[in-house]
Amino acid sequence: MENSKFNRYTITAALPYANGPLHIGHLAGCYIPSDIYVRYLRSLGKEVAYVCGSDEHGVAITIKAKKEGITPQEVVNRYHEQMKKSFVDFGISFNHYSRTSSKVHHETASGLFRNLFEKGEFLEQSTEQYFDEEAGQFLADRYIEGTCPKCGNENAYGDQCEKCGSSLSPTDLINPKSKLSGNTPVLKETKHWFLDLARYTDFLKNWILVEHQNDWKNNVLGQCRSWLEAGDGLQARSMTRDMDWGIPVPVEGAEGKVLYVWFDAPIGYISSTKEWAAEKGIDWEPYWKSKDTKLVHFIGKDNIVFHCIIFPAILKTHGEFILPDNVPANEFLNLEGDKISTSRNWAVWLHEYLEEFPDKQDVLRYVLTANAPETKDNDFTWKDYQSRNNSELVAIFGNFVNRAVVLTHKFFDGKVPQLGALNDIDKDAIETLKAFPDKIAASIERYRFREALSYVMDFARLGNKYLADTEPWKTIKDDKGRTGTILNIALNIAANLAIVAEPFLPFTAAKIYGMFNMEGLGWKDAGNSDILETGISINPAALLFDKIEDHVVEAQVNKLMESKKQNELANAVAAPMKDMITYDDFAKLDMRVVKVLSAEPMPKSKKLLRLTVETGLGVKTVLSGVAEHFKPEDLIGKQVTMLINLAPRKMMGVDSEGMILMAEDRDGRLRLLQPNEHTGNGSTIS
Repeated sequence: MENSKFNRYTITAALPYANGPLHIGHLAGCYIPSDIYVRYLRSLGKEVAYVCGSDEHGVAITIKAKKEGITPQEVVNRYHEQMKKSFVDFGISFNHYSRTSSKVHHETASGLFRNLFEKGEFLEQSTEQYFDEEAGQFLADRYIEGTCPKCGNENAYGDQCEKCGSSLSPTDLINPKSKLSGNTPVLKETKHWFLDLARYTDFLKNWILVEHQNDWKNNVLGQCRSWLEAGDGLQARSMTRDMDWGIPVPVEGAEGKVLYVWFDAPIGYISSTKEWAAEKGIDWEPYWKSKDTKLVHFIGKDNIVFHCIIFPAILKTHGEFILPDNVPANEFLNLEGDKISTSRNWAVWLHEYLEEFPDKQDVLRYVLTANAPETKDNDFTWKDYQSRNNSELVAIFGNFVNRAVVLTHKFFDGKVPQLGALNDIDKDAIETLKAFPDKIAASIERYRFREALSYVMDFARLGNKYLADTEPWKTIKDDKGRTGTILNIALNIAANLAIVAEPFLPFTAAKIYGMFNMEGLGWKDAGNSDILETGISINPAALLFDKIEDHVVEAQVNKLMESKKQNELANAVAAPMKDMITYDDFAKLDMRVVKVLSAEPMPKSKKLLRLTVETGLGVKTVLSGVAEHFKPEDLIGKQVTMLINLAPRKMMGVDSEGMILMAEDRDGRLRLLQPNEHTGNGSTIS
């Protein structure tokens, strides 16, 4: 069981950027793992503060706002509310979900900065940074794009190349361009406040690589080691930025500057705890300053350096705060063999999933945990989602609980039967039952949630196998007492299963609790074979999981493919402009609105339709290569546009007396050019 030296727990999950919806990569990275851990701690009866909040000061937010023509505050308001609701609907059980635009957060972050500033911990330095002369402002890293010097990607950002994953600085880019104006930025001197990370090298090496060498995950230790043991060592890092969106730097001479988002954001955990404690009327400080509090940060691997090096250096310098006991970071989750990308809309969005699968939160929690990227990048596929639901949740977990409850109602009027004499098979089942909770707990405490979930499913398999081996549907024919013993044990396995499954499958556990009228039970009760009192009534079986059909997952895959296609079209480069012409050239074209009187396929042609049109000057015949895009009956009676003074051209023995004008999408699909409202046939276009 969890180490008893800690009286309370502060558990944080990475603050999501409030510039877009949540997706399954976020869930698998830190929100499901942290929720599992917290639910387990609560089941043990531990005192827990589980906090998070929206990160609302990132550069990505200002880019989003500029793109949409709205204010950054409007952007963060929209996504904060959406994410907060999605977390609640999905069952992520935060004690408090805050936001970094709150007054408490601004005061907390400013206070921490001033504390370090007054201690002389910052280096005040003037450096050259890129400046957009047309926009009249310094450019944050994400406002600069250029060619990656390492892989040649022409769309690398000023801080990172998303193609090869390299960390960059803006001056590393080849041919840098401002995302504000498209111009080449110039280097201009500006003053900022830097945290001298090199001063913390010895402390960080000892704390991470010595004290935590045996209990932190290898991926976390490896990334920290690469920073701490790099040839040039840790470098001073600016804690301020030239921007107008964020927390103003609270010192003289810092006008027009805000706190760097990675100074500001982790402090959001502290301010969220402050708000929660104030609502409860308790003191927040023990959750961040007491040595008997265990602090754990759940994050994705892209946040390791900030949570293991920069934030601890800030807390250490302040001097009053505890440091994290663990930082269990997960790797990345891919989708259908491709990297999840919000910019390419290649994602399964949580709010859409909840709309389309309103009763299947636990299915997604199960699949993302069973396939969690704990030690390496993993892949989510809809086929795997379907398979795990049908072959594991339905066929094993749900089938066992359903059979135990249905047979009890059928043979014992829904009352827990008496436990009689035990056979060897009964004793083995009970002994195995007793061992599972500690086995599952040990994996949870080592942050091995995939492993822990596999033991939960083995627990369900125990129940299924026990019923299959004892066959109560046969023993009822001549030994009701024996049947009662079997179902008593099966029901108690199911009751235990509900307790240990709750951290992973909270909605499912709640249904089982409802069936068995279980209240006030926790992990301390798990492992007992007499949780359910003999003679109590249980409720009829509730459907825990249902089969997912092929057409359901096919629709989701098709949705992804269509999204990918639309994104590619939106970002496709338009055809280059043709040679310039004069107005006199244009004036020679006689374009009119005409009405299609008849349309029919041309024999022996897959592409041509023969149209007769009323031009206002008489009827003309036109052969148009649109048969693969329009049915003849869809054109009859429509007004379209036509070049009527094009010299006739004989095609397949027919004189075509003009050209119907079309627009061709980037995917090759033709669109009719039609007047916005009905107009007279023969009306000219000019």
